[in-house]
Amino acid sequence: MKTAGWEAIIFDFDGVVVESGDIKTQAFVNLYQDHGDAIMAAVAQYHCLNGGMSRYHKFRYFQQNLLKKPPLTRHEEQLLDQRFSELVVEAVIASEAVPGAAELIRKEAMRIPLFIASGTPEAELNTIVERRGLASYFTAVRGSPTPKQMLVADILTTHALVPDRVLMIGDALADYQSAQLNKIAFLGRVRPGDENPFPADVSVLPDLSPLLA
Repeated sequence: MKTAGWEAIIFDFDGVVVESGDIKTQAFVNLYQDHGDAIMAAVAQYHCLNGGMSRYHKFRYFQQNLLKKPPLTRHEEQLLDQRFSELVVEAVIASEAVPGAAELIRKEAMRIPLFIASGTPEAELNTIVERRGLASYFTAVRGSPTPKQMLVADILTTHALVPDRVLMIGDALADYQSAQLNKIAFLGRVRPGDENPFPADVSVLPDLSPLLA
């Protein structure tokens, strides 16, 4: 698949623009390390199976389904969010780019509008994108708590984009489902060695460098 025919591209961020998936997994595990190995393993598994989902939904799931505790209070959720941010922000800023991603973004930004739709909290995401020197290439950078499906819908509406002329690039099933629900094309990124989460008919690449050809 080439990008020349598209009139806009929506990128997921973690695992598509930057190699930050393992950083996020380890951060979740670290948050629950006091609860033992079984809980930590379950936390890592749930996070990996639910890429693209807001961290707040994951916190709530862990609290009620793994820890079997009453729902988090707003204050408890804010504390978890703060601790998670402290674990990941600087690491994500310093992480390696997905091969081909920075070059593709710089190339396509001269031709069409580019967007980010991510499960990362929007303010934090904008800080990371800015610190990585990418902010000027994106027309909008959108994140949680708005669900990804709605982020994509908002981008299409706000910027008057025709769905069948828009491509989304993501690495999680939630990205694919959001593209499907909004009737836009989808390209999956599956890191070498990782399990492919997508249906058999979905085009996938190991990184973004083939799109530069």
